[in-house]
Amino acid sequence: MEILLPEIKNIKLNQLLIKRRSIRSFRDDPLTLEDLSNLLFAAYGITNNFGFRTVPSAGATFPLEIYVNIKNVIDVDEGVYKYIPERHSIVLHLSRDVSYDLAIASLNQMFIAEAPVVIIITADFYRTVKVYGNRGYRYVYMEAGSSYQNVYLMATALNLGTVAVGAFYDDKVKEILMIDEDPLILLPVGKPFKTV
Repeated sequence: MEILLPEIKNIKLNQLLIKRRSIRSFRDDPLTLEDLSNLLFAAYGITNNFGFRTVPSAGATFPLEIYVNIKNVIDVDEGVYKYIPERHSIVLHLSRDVSYDLAIASLNQMFIAEAPVVIIITADFYRTVKVYGNRGYRYVYMEAGSSYQNVYLMATALNLGTVAVGAFYDDKVKEILMIDEDPLILLPVGKPFKTV
């Protein structure tokens, strides 16, 4: 038996879900600091006084760390920054644009080097695995999926585009970023050639 579902309502989220696409071609236009703020808040921002985030986290272990490579954001110097959710701020981690290196490490997906920003979602698995054992690995991946879907939807709301890149050499990305966490997803974000 098949049950036809009612038509979806004209809810703003539904419209974003309909418009959401993976974008691999970006204009040279810079992003604004406001754009960046919204994207990073969507990825892992704090939503209340208890420290809860924009994504669910198993046992509130919060294993993710968010980095962003900035190539072209108005009034922000190039470099790799770490997102600090507790202060909704970014701090300089590396003082150079590494988007080209990330593109090479991602099996030569050169659109990564074209994007004005690349958001990098990483994880310290131990934070969750110490609580849940091996099942914790699954929970971390679920959390990362929630985070990058939020970035997709926020990018769409801002008339920006992104694509989740999972094909890369993990060790090379860690070396480029000079981090201990494990990289999970790269999200180049920019203004698409076509409006999304």
